[in-house]
Amino acid sequence: MSGLAARLRRRPILLAPGVFDGLSAALAEAAGFEALYLSGASLAYTRLGLPDVGLVTQSELVDALARIRERTELPILVDADTGFGNALNVQRTIRLLERTGASAVQIEDQVTPKRCGHLAGKSLISTAEMVGKIRAALDARKSPEFLIVARTDAIAVEGFERALERARAYAEAGADLLFVEAPRSLDELAAVPQRLAGGPPLVANIVEGGSTPALDAAALETLGYAVVIFPGGLVRALAKTAQEFFRCLEAHGTTAPFRERMLDFPGLNALLGTEALLARARRYDPESGEGDRCSTP
Repeated sequence: MSGLAARLRRRPILLAPGVFDGLSAALAEAAGFEALYLSGASLAYTRLGLPDVGLVTQSELVDALARIRERTELPILVDADTGFGNALNVQRTIRLLERTGASAVQIEDQVTPKRCGHLAGKSLISTAEMVGKIRAALDARKSPEFLIVARTDAIAVEGFERALERARAYAEAGADLLFVEAPRSLDELAAVPQRLAGGPPLVANIVEGGSTPALDAAALETLGYAVVIFPGGLVRALAKTAQEFFRCLEAHGTTAPFRERMLDFPGLNALLGTEALLARARRYDPESGEGDRCSTP
């Protein structure tokens, strides 16, 4: 696996798309991305067909990470919501995710169950409790190259100044990256790196139709962000395409009108690397005549 910490010391800004399974991870890697963001929201949308309101479990997140890690060696930033409980739960979450192949884990200062950072009605734990969770996470990790991302949702609950105060406290607790969720204007988006200059690298989150102005990666780098994530963009694209596909199929009784927007059977197998996988399997099949390649002298 590539070192995420080393990559963050370089420019340009690290652009990490949201993924949720092996296929989305493979597609993102093939497109040339350097890192992936395992989105808790996208897991809720795709695995449960439900909104991001804290319903994804720890075991479901670990399982999703394991499937993605099987498919890619890219660094994976993992959204672990609140850490699934108190400081002791956070420690177990960190150990499980680090062992399963995460490169960084994000925890946030919402109460459990949480809700999407761009939904109204959020509630927060105290700054002191979140500081304890960050320290617990740092104590639980095995490698200093495994990064802890501290997210605050305080802008919508306590206001912009209190969000910055919380972010500074989380930096002092030892967080490796800071994530101030849902700035509401260009001024707030620009003020975060200005006011937190000299601290840990900063994460920006772009949600299509969300609270934050949808700047591109280059503009966010100019402002001072080190990482930008697009956690739910793929799901929103897939959902719209799927709606159109199902309408077409129901109306016509065939996929023919939609074929130009689809991969056919050979095309999908080429994307998945089916022939290469079957060729590898033949090396272990004595009936294929290639099995002796793996025999021990």
